[in-house]
Amino acid sequence: MKTLAAEGLSAEAIDAAFEDIRQHDLDWSSGRCFAYVFSAGKDVGAVAQRAYTAFLTENALDPTSFPSLVRMENEVVAVAAELMHGDGAVGNFTSGGTESILLAVKTARDHIRATKGVERPNIVVADSVHPAFHKAAHYFGLDVVSLPVRKDFRADHEAMAAAITDETALVVGSAPSYAQGVIDPIRELASAASARGVLMHVDACVGGFFLPFLEQAGESVPDFDFRVPGVTSISLDLHKHGYCPKGASVILYADADLRRHQLFSHTKWAGYGLTNATVQSSRGGGSVAAAWAVLRHIGAERYKSLQTQVRACVKDLCKSIAAIDGLDVLGEPDASVMAFGSTSIDVYALVDAMRSRDWYIQPQFGHGGVPKSIHLTVTPVNVPHQAEFLSDLTACVAELRANTTSGTQSDPMATLAAAFAAGQISIPDAIAAIGTDPTRAQESAAMNRVLDRLPSEQVEAILREYFHQMYVGR
Repeated sequence: MKTLAAEGLSAEAIDAAFEDIRQHDLDWSSGRCFAYVFSAGKDVGAVAQRAYTAFLTENALDPTSFPSLVRMENEVVAVAAELMHGDGAVGNFTSGGTESILLAVKTARDHIRATKGVERPNIVVADSVHPAFHKAAHYFGLDVVSLPVRKDFRADHEAMAAAITDETALVVGSAPSYAQGVIDPIRELASAASARGVLMHVDACVGGFFLPFLEQAGESVPDFDFRVPGVTSISLDLHKHGYCPKGASVILYADADLRRHQLFSHTKWAGYGLTNATVQSSRGGGSVAAAWAVLRHIGAERYKSLQTQVRACVKDLCKSIAAIDGLDVLGEPDASVMAFGSTSIDVYALVDAMRSRDWYIQPQFGHGGVPKSIHLTVTPVNVPHQAEFLSDLTACVAELRANTTSGTQSDPMATLAAAFAAGQISIPDAIAAIGTDPTRAQESAAMNRVLDRLPSEQVEAILREYFHQMYVGR
């Protein structure tokens, strides 16, 4: 559709068009997709859909106009605060983990400006931190001090402590990190930050609605929440293991006064007095209502059951994948996400081989001594398909090992990467030469082999162009 038709389509025609449009989408409900979508079952989806529709048109821009949304948001935040042992903690509902992180960084920036007069502060993070922190620093004018992780892929708290300066506004730890699924040493990081009078944020976007229920079920979970002295803010996503529709997240602050730095107000215009608690002004009520409904529909006992099932599956996957000749699990994953790599086969080719069998798994680039790998996000819909996944993974690894050449032939991807690095071809030409159509999800190994050989700045430039071509309004 490039222009509006003179006459509108019927509801039936719209439904038919949707079926055609989504034919290349991932079939997440099949249980063969290890990314992006978190589902706790059809009944949860039905409750969420009804709640979302019930508040489809309400707008949280003005809380005095729709007190129902304020009530539901406060009750959702209260649930999150209780899970994080935040007695007296305050927060807000946001559109996702990235917005929660943006707000945490913006708050830290404004806090250090107000308390110490630092105009260009920095944040201290590990290389494993989610890119949303780099985005926040880019948007809000902070510097990022990013340090290599330890051999176990956890943040190096000693190096991070040494990196704290008078210009540091925030120290960040992950619970767990997305890439390898390990929990950083939060207690040590918080202690180092507190000793220097610096705020400490825990990114629990993955673990916030997962780890507490494991602990309730009797599993040992490292301290990561407001029980740790020095932790001043936490982000946790409802649309991950809270199993709520996207976008739904919460940003929490241990100190109510700290949250005041998050707020924005403006009256210097000929309009209404604008005050925003979050990044957005207009906010649809559907996400808030759906999250409120899902939390109450699932309940603590079912959350406990769902999370322990997922955790058991992750443990079994780690053990079984490590037993496959040629594969190695990276670190000791603490929650629902994990990664594995190989020193003998091309993991990018393995991703494509599994996709040819209708499995979706994520390739991850290597960085700072961490090898390239494959990421799995395990959710309840994946659990029943564990045996089938392992069977296909084993078969794909065997096929790739059997087809591996001696390496004496020239590698066209290495030649292409060298030509691009030398400035001999442009970014669009490089994308075209790789043979990947940016308008469709096709095999990714060729592109990833090129990107893996280039400096990060060049990789980022290619990825920006790749996505630019997706959104040119064809």
